[in-house]
Amino acid sequence: MTASTALLPPTAYPLSVYAQRRARLAAQLGDGGIAIVPTAPERPRNRDNSYLYRHDSYFFYLTGFTEPGATLVLAADGHATLFCQPKDLEREIWDGYRLGPEAAPAALGLDAAFANTAIDEQLPALLDNRQCVWWPFATHDGLAAQIERWLTPVRQRARAGVLCPAQQGDLCRLLDDMRLIKDAHELATMRRAATISAAAHIRAMQCSSHMLRSGQDVREYHLDAELLHTFRHGGAQGVAYDSIVAAGANACVLHYRAGCTPVRDGDLVLIDAGCELDGYAADITRTFPANGRFTGPQRDLYQLVLASQHAAIAATRAGNRFNDPHDATVAVLAQGLLDLGLLQADRHGSTQDIIENKTYTQFYMHRTSHWLGMDVHDCGSYTEPGAPARPDGSRPSRILQPGMCLTIEPGLYVRPADDVPEHFHHLGIRIEDDAVVTAIGCELLTRDVPVEVAEIEALMRA
Repeated sequence: MTASTALLPPTAYPLSVYAQRRARLAAQLGDGGIAIVPTAPERPRNRDNSYLYRHDSYFFYLTGFTEPGATLVLAADGHATLFCQPKDLEREIWDGYRLGPEAAPAALGLDAAFANTAIDEQLPALLDNRQCVWWPFATHDGLAAQIERWLTPVRQRARAGVLCPAQQGDLCRLLDDMRLIKDAHELATMRRAATISAAAHIRAMQCSSHMLRSGQDVREYHLDAELLHTFRHGGAQGVAYDSIVAAGANACVLHYRAGCTPVRDGDLVLIDAGCELDGYAADITRTFPANGRFTGPQRDLYQLVLASQHAAIAATRAGNRFNDPHDATVAVLAQGLLDLGLLQADRHGSTQDIIENKTYTQFYMHRTSHWLGMDVHDCGSYTEPGAPARPDGSRPSRILQPGMCLTIEPGLYVRPADDVPEHFHHLGIRIEDDAVVTAIGCELLTRDVPVEVAEIEALMRA
């Protein structure tokens, strides 16, 4: 087999977009600062074969370059140097085209480029007389030791008047805040990724009901195949994460992967799947009846989760805090669990008691949101920078700003228990949409695939 390292032609966005990002970052490095940003390494899968290559998100954000074996060096004055794979016609026959250091500056809008085989020779000179070396902490195995190795010859030239950087800074701290607010180019890509992913969910939903109606054997992997087909047919490079396709009781396993479990008439199916398009992720979850018709208990539990999502969506707006959608979700779920008899007032108290004691976590054990962007669990602090700690040591959650992207994904997962009504046993329901914070609320990117009960049933009859 061959491994493709194809370059997006030539980058996902105009070169000016990456140049502006590098300029913003350079301005934060301080006098005499310099940043080192490697891309991800290739990973062996088995003998003579690697996993499908995926670039490092920080590196891609600053360059748009998708080849392995590359490192960006950015100085505080904005001078950008790339180390990349050298041209090698023999290897390109096997592995695909390489841009090469001669073509890289013009193709990527950089100032200079060298072969990555020369990095140990060239990089120490770039570190001469710098005040601070910035690099992404705890993201690349061995990078800290490599930087120390590059600093060693700089220290050895001290008697010649060369200053060695005396400080090191975590580049993630600077880049995380930059990546947290998406620009117009990023949002356009994320909307396209959401549209492709929504079409994949619709295809899988309709496939389930059609196959069951026609008497065919339906397995989780059949629905997974429909997702993958639609992702690639729509132009996505692949999945943003391993798709979750969970039939029946499997939906109560949060990170379940599509297997060979039969999808049976009367089951609920939970699909959590999204594509990656030009480096950006979509993340959608829908739960639907395999045959296209909700039973009474399924409908009751589904409507509760949907009501909690509506509350979370209403709380997602600029000026609110990141935790507000989760708190709104929990308030609805706690009351609903009492109303449906999953929790009992004589044992668990009032809605407020259930919230304060976290009794609801028997059925809802995860958070309602996470950041979304280049990574499906994207970077960015969840606490407000600079906010003082509360008396208990906790810190206020992040204030939402326009351009921030997050998921809204409440759920309920009912495992059998003596005090849980049997008709709810083995029901797992999650509803997840991707949202962009706006000044007046939020824009949902993923509602091309329906969430209302009547709309889901109508879709699956089509």
